[in-house]
Amino acid sequence: MKIKKVYNNNVALAEDYTNFEMVVMGKGLGFQKKAGDDIDKDKIEKTFVTTSETFVNNLSELLEEMPYEIMELSKQIIDMAEKELATELNDTLFLTLTDHLQFAIDRVNRGFPIGNALMWEVKKFYQAEYRTSIKALELVENKTSVTLPEEEAASIALHLFNARQDSAAMNETLAMTTIVNDVVTIIKYHFGMSFNEESMNYSRFITHIKYFAYRTLRGEYNDDNLDALYDQISKRYPDAYACAMKVQEYLIKQHHMTMTYDELAYFMIHIHRVTSREKNK
Repeated sequence: MKIKKVYNNNVALAEDYTNFEMVVMGKGLGFQKKAGDDIDKDKIEKTFVTTSETFVNNLSELLEEMPYEIMELSKQIIDMAEKELATELNDTLFLTLTDHLQFAIDRVNRGFPIGNALMWEVKKFYQAEYRTSIKALELVENKTSVTLPEEEAASIALHLFNARQDSAAMNETLAMTTIVNDVVTIIKYHFGMSFNEESMNYSRFITHIKYFAYRTLRGEYNDDNLDALYDQISKRYPDAYACAMKVQEYLIKQHHMTMTYDELAYFMIHIHRVTSREKNK
């Protein structure tokens, strides 16, 4: 394997004997090396397949500027996450997570607060990813002596969820997209309104629908026996209840899916929140 381009002491573009290109990373891998030199394979810690020129350009731009310690930390978190979640994670996660970690650590060092408005949803509906992300925060602290707030676990969890590469991921993504679009359409027609798709309430609502669809497509149901909450919410928000029943009917007929009382209760809360905010505007 020979070097085609050296990005820095730790990253290089390489080519094997079949002229197959890849980006390789490893401590000292590119030190005092130039195009045409052989690569010490024992120093390679991570390999990225050059799926597109855009990916290579983005990766090289990031890795040229990023401290090696952060790259190494990101790799450790991804390796740990793949074991914890028992799945392969997309290579693009290294790009997004490395950049995110550097930004978060820099904010904490500068004394800027970190928040996450989706923390409640992530903690409840992305439980496996969230537990893994709590361990990621421990790795960050051990590696950098920087303590990131718990809100940061929610952000990392979303990165992990988006990077999943399960065998059924494509079909699930297509089905999930259809369900989200159809549910939003039902709500729009029921209330006779459009939504500000840039608002946080809309973003939280879409996240809720996406993860409900994801879990249900996999046969995972969330039920905390909140029958009393369901009764209370349905009486308090009758319009949201009527809309939720339409959505339930659609899910049963089109996808053979049904929401538990727990899910219906939270669904009605989200419907009321997102529609009432739009009405007030």
